[in-house]
Amino acid sequence: MCDTLAVLSSHSRNGLNYLAKNSDREPDEAQLITCAPEQFQDVGLVKCTFIEIPQVAHTNAVILSRPFQMWGAEMGVNEHGLAIGNEAVFTRFKFKKRNDGLTGMDMVRLALERCETALEAVQLITELLQTYGQDACGGYRNNNFYYHNSFLIVDRQGGWKLETAGKEWAAKPIEGADSISNGLTLDADWTLKSATAISTARQKGWLKSVQGRFAFRKSYSDRLYTYFSKSKARRSTTYSCVSTTDGFDRSAAREILKTHHPIEKKFHPRKATAGSICMHATGLLNPSSTTGSMIAEIDKDGKAIVWLTCTAYPCLSVYIPFYFKGIDKIDRRNDFLDPKNADEGIWWEHQKLYKNLVANYYQQIATVKGELEEFQKEIDAQCKSVGEGKLEDTLFWLEKYMHLIHKLTLELAV
Repeated sequence: MCDTLAVLSSHSRNGLNYLAKNSDREPDEAQLITCAPEQFQDVGLVKCTFIEIPQVAHTNAVILSRPFQMWGAEMGVNEHGLAIGNEAVFTRFKFKKRNDGLTGMDMVRLALERCETALEAVQLITELLQTYGQDACGGYRNNNFYYHNSFLIVDRQGGWKLETAGKEWAAKPIEGADSISNGLTLDADWTLKSATAISTARQKGWLKSVQGRFAFRKSYSDRLYTYFSKSKARRSTTYSCVSTTDGFDRSAAREILKTHHPIEKKFHPRKATAGSICMHATGLLNPSSTTGSMIAEIDKDGKAIVWLTCTAYPCLSVYIPFYFKGIDKIDRRNDFLDPKNADEGIWWEHQKLYKNLVANYYQQIATVKGELEEFQKEIDAQCKSVGEGKLEDTLFWLEKYMHLIHKLTLELAV
């Protein structure tokens, strides 16, 4: 489960474009940050999560947040200011479960590495979809978790919403602001669609229309799985927040991404539901936790700041600014960034803090949140403007964040 929102400059306080996402996955699946510079390589094959596909001679510099065991990314931004997040959606198509296709995360990373604009990303993802399909498990320990994907894609000029079902798809430009969750949303309001979207729906006996025009969601959505994902409630929350204001900024994005279900008047992680934007796993009907969160700020020249928690649970996290300047000099052995350190580093240290906090939540939450909020204010006050910071600044803040988490963990353990 996930939630993604996009806000364009016409709806933001500072004239920047925004893409923000909470990545909700299995609660013990660490999400790591990969910072990769621009690369030139021999054309051969690239190994994605399950299959190999032809590599290209040049790939863009990217900052990615990804499940530690996967090649693909849940969300990310490239050096041109292109930002993408994907969502699991549930459709009427049945999977063969051969793992002979691309995951949604693979398509996110491939588009970021190979494209400069949102429209180019739509074109590439739909080409990949037609060529390879998406019969690929998206789970970690759950090896039976197969789904199709939707995407929000933002660049320096605007953005697109892209929704898929099998090899069929529909897309529409973002108008001011939009959000997606774990359900299809495009009915007859699509702008582009796959050439066979209508004929396939007709052949399957699924064809639906709205005022005489082909309705993508009504034709392809699986109602049962979509209902139990609570995507309608979560999308209602995010969409109402982003579509009714012209004062959006990263602070507003953070507040949305930290939101728990409105009916949870006295929230406790052990009583959380799947209706929360900041998700805490509790069992069979609510198996996912937010394992990583991102806010991308993009200016009209394509310069970006990528704010990443590097930790689970945004309500108990700090957003750290990542920059593209200096990405070619980054020490990939660093515990914060090295994908090989799956059981070390800041994500796992934060998990220790979380477990100690949950054991005595009501008595300790105010103190923990207070210290995290003060640290976030310090970062905000000293943060460089879009395009000015360097990745070495990121390492400074990460080091301080690690020390703060460790200090709080020790205090709660007393």
